[in-house]
Amino acid sequence: MATRKQAEYGEASIRVLKGLEPVRQRPGMYTRTDSPLHIVQEVIDNAADEALAGFGRRIGVTLHADGSVAVEDDGRGIPFGLHPEEQVPVLEIVYTRLHAGGKFDKGAAAAYSFSGGLHGVGVSVTNALARRLEVTVWREGQVATIAFSGGEVVEPLALRPAAAGDRRQGTRVRVWPDPRYFDSAELPRHDLLHLLRSKAVLMPGVGVTLTHDKSGETQTWRYQGGLRDYVLQSLAAEPLIPLFEGEQFAGASETENFAEGEGAAWCVAFTDEGALLRESYVNLIPTVAGGTHESGLKDGLFGAVKGFIELHALQPKGVKLMPEDVFSRASFVLSAKVLDPQFQGQIKERLNSRDTLRLVSGYVKPALELWLNQHVEYGRKLAELVIRQAQTRQRAAQKVEKRKGSGVAVLPGKLTDCESRDLALNEVFLVEGDSAGGSAKMGRDKETQAVLPLRGKVLNTWEVERDRLFANTEIHDIAVALGVDPHGPADDPDLSGLRYGKVCILSDADVDGAHIQVLLLTLFFRHFPRLVERGHLYIARPPLYRIDAPARGKRPATKIYALDDGELDAALDRLRKEGAREGSWTISRFKGLGEMNAEQLWDTTLDPETRRLLPVGWGAGGFEATAGVLSRLMGKGEAAARRELMELRGDTVEIDV
Repeated sequence: MATRKQAEYGEASIRVLKGLEPVRQRPGMYTRTDSPLHIVQEVIDNAADEALAGFGRRIGVTLHADGSVAVEDDGRGIPFGLHPEEQVPVLEIVYTRLHAGGKFDKGAAAAYSFSGGLHGVGVSVTNALARRLEVTVWREGQVATIAFSGGEVVEPLALRPAAAGDRRQGTRVRVWPDPRYFDSAELPRHDLLHLLRSKAVLMPGVGVTLTHDKSGETQTWRYQGGLRDYVLQSLAAEPLIPLFEGEQFAGASETENFAEGEGAAWCVAFTDEGALLRESYVNLIPTVAGGTHESGLKDGLFGAVKGFIELHALQPKGVKLMPEDVFSRASFVLSAKVLDPQFQGQIKERLNSRDTLRLVSGYVKPALELWLNQHVEYGRKLAELVIRQAQTRQRAAQKVEKRKGSGVAVLPGKLTDCESRDLALNEVFLVEGDSAGGSAKMGRDKETQAVLPLRGKVLNTWEVERDRLFANTEIHDIAVALGVDPHGPADDPDLSGLRYGKVCILSDADVDGAHIQVLLLTLFFRHFPRLVERGHLYIARPPLYRIDAPARGKRPATKIYALDDGELDAALDRLRKEGAREGSWTISRFKGLGEMNAEQLWDTTLDPETRRLLPVGWGAGGFEATAGVLSRLMGKGEAAARRELMELRGDTVEIDV
């Protein structure tokens, strides 16, 4: 037997990754690898930090035809002299060393009091994952240039005096991303535009420009209105109340453990429909996964709205408010300034700084409380929206799910299914009562006819929320047997699971049977309207009377079935004309389907050749008119309308007691 050679594991097995090699080995630890956008964003963020610090008024991005991207700002320019300790040009250190940069120190004497960059990793990652990266710096009357490839210097730092009269300051970085490290070498256009636009929004007065070198097309963003203009342009629906906007930053005299300048600017819109706009930033860095600053906004909004509702006694009994009730219909843009932000991960998608929750909440809550009490009518509108959200949430929490097992809906145990799987042939009878169900099971065509007995009267579902339907066993069994979930008239339900082409309501021919019919029709109209609309619903018409007629002339003794009194009278007239002696026949009235044996039920109600099925559809006035009729009949608050109907039409109805 061959012995597997053991891998050697000794001192020489330990590798030390130097310089930018860790980035090239595991790029996903340092940046997003779906596209080069994030490594370009690192350069844009550096330019934005200069503007945030008050030293830049312009950021220009150029997309070149060769796939490279250039970012230029008019800030102070990266220093290019020798580092006092490393004795290497600072410009080289910034782009070739991890955890090297000018944003670690915070305080009055620091180069950057507030910045998005704080790890000293960003642009060195950009350099490591680029085929080529060129940097040009204008500073103190000199121009410095340096070039890299794969993170290594290929063109050493070169200095030259600026041209006569050139008083330019700033930095220009041109990067060629290496496609080997990315799923796609293309920059997602929409995401880039959104990034640049947001930078302009968050820095009012700073111009941001995007230029396409090949076409010469240029786009420029400069917002004087800041967050408000941006939110109004981006909302998918009209705000329910005017925008709640504000900003507040800690002053030098504050003693709340916040540094001078820390704080937030926000703009919040409440809508009762449409997609939501939710964007948050920390020191201009987009935090797509949110974090503690968003939690602070949520906490502040909830505290203020809850206080307003309690102050004005607007909260209904039994309704408990939760933060999500306020936040669920809130669109917002939030821009926080934090001295020393702690992010989750290198790509800074989520803020973890704990104090930021207290910082943002402490500024948002009193501002909204004041605003609501200055605009009580808007406060009441907002309170109504929040209470509706709370009621919806509480109903959803009480939702009774369709019972399932093994990942699929379990057919009701009392359903006697058919053998065929042909939707065009299959039909199911919803039968009133277990005894009638027994006769139907024995008399049916087992190949194409299924039977589902219903016990008692089905719930009046006219005003029952859809999420509560499955609390009723009979309705749960109907939905599972049909293979279609409840839905509304505006929904587009999945009918691919429908198991029967015909759904037949089969109830007694008396008043109780008619009541059950109406309850089931209400259920289908309200919660399965697509089945009605597509012609799947029918009413089976069992007979109310059986006439045992004697032999007459050449006709032998026969059994005649009549649906109602009108048909009974017509049948008796026909017997008389055929020569039957008056009173020679026997009339039996079925008290219910359970009195029919299997043969009788087949002959009168189940046999496709002899039965009577009434197709169910909308009334003459269409869906809305039918809804109006059913609302008068089944609505809990329509007692007066029903009384009026009985007073007007009551004498036309024969009461079957």
